[in-house]
Amino acid sequence: MTLFDQPDSGPAPPRPVSLVRLSAELARSAALLGRVSVEGEVVNPKTYGGGRTYFTLKDRNAQMTVTVPGNRARWSHAVHGERVLVTGSVGYTPERGQILLTAEEVSPVGAGAIAALLEAVRARLAADGLTERPRRPIPLLPRKVGVVCGAEAAVRADIESVVATRMPGYPMRFMEVSVSGAGAAEAIIEGLRRICADPEVDVVVLARGGGDAAQLLPFSDESLCRAICAARVPVVVAIGHEGDRPLCDEVADLRCATPSLAAASVVPSRAEMDAQLAGLVQRAGSLWSARLAAVDRRLAEAEPMGALEAGWKAAESRLARGRDRLSLVNPSRRVAESRRLMDRIDLTSGLAHRLARAAGQLHDRGRTLEALDPDRVLARGYAVVRTSDGRVLRDAAATRAGTRLDVVLASGRLAVEVSETLPDGAGSAR
Repeated sequence: MTLFDQPDSGPAPPRPVSLVRLSAELARSAALLGRVSVEGEVVNPKTYGGGRTYFTLKDRNAQMTVTVPGNRARWSHAVHGERVLVTGSVGYTPERGQILLTAEEVSPVGAGAIAALLEAVRARLAADGLTERPRRPIPLLPRKVGVVCGAEAAVRADIESVVATRMPGYPMRFMEVSVSGAGAAEAIIEGLRRICADPEVDVVVLARGGGDAAQLLPFSDESLCRAICAARVPVVVAIGHEGDRPLCDEVADLRCATPSLAAASVVPSRAEMDAQLAGLVQRAGSLWSARLAAVDRRLAEAEPMGALEAGWKAAESRLARGRDRLSLVNPSRRVAESRRLMDRIDLTSGLAHRLARAAGQLHDRGRTLEALDPDRVLARGYAVVRTSDGRVLRDAAATRAGTRLDVVLASGRLAVEVSETLPDGAGSAR
């Protein structure tokens, strides 16, 4: 009896499990899928608090919920109705009993969607003035050239071949990063940051081989374009071939059609520099020879006696000008001028006038003081009444019977005692 002749034993009996264990097994199974890239159509994207976005990724006969964390929002482009490529990992959420695709990156698929994305990014860069910013010059002889490229051998080999031809052994530093797929833009930005941190690097080449619009999309990333503009040193971009024009071309300090041309633009040619130096040395020698010949001719044509006579005449002219200047500062001449000025000034007239005016003012003030003299007031019959503590008494109500007062007259003083105070100020004293 063969295996196929065995009687049907029926379905296997169910394995009893708890809901928690089943959820855990589903989560482990989903995790075994690893990172995936799924293409589909975006349906109803919605962004909630914290920046997290949810949408449905739909195909003809299947659909799945996709979530984009807030910290990945700038790497995700989810527009309703557009076809996209979602890169991320599948997970199971026990709380909702739901399988979710957590996206690391959402990239548009199709020429129309990519073109719309690039135009939106280009508009933001232009609004910030980055596409029209002044370009930094490429140094003639950089201390070290930095290169950010992919791990593929072709681009690096092309650059190294050009460097070996133009100036063998020239200082280079290569930084190999991921240049396509999910996370490529982040990897390129990090590579650019690390290579710019080298203080000896004076220029950076950003290079990649050819590819379609979707493969070159990381080089149109807005964050990468801004990182190029903010780099410490000039950045030369050589992405793809002549027809490939990602957005980083529009903000770079120099755009080259190929990585080989980029290497030739930053690494000087030893042969060309030797030829330039030889030409400069030859030109300098010719100029010195011509100048020495001119000096010899002038010496040969010069007349010693004529030159000496011309020198004496020039010296006499300078001496005459010096005598004229000394005459202007002659002390006797300055004293005579000062005396003439003093003679013109009448010192007595102004002084007499001021004295007469001061005497008049003094007389007026003397009369005023005489009129206000307390002794003259007392001589007219007035008296000054003071209390025992020396205060001047001005009001009869301020004293009472029995108070002793001191009365000052024009001649002599009286010690009196108040016997009575009256409303009209009259009273008798003893």
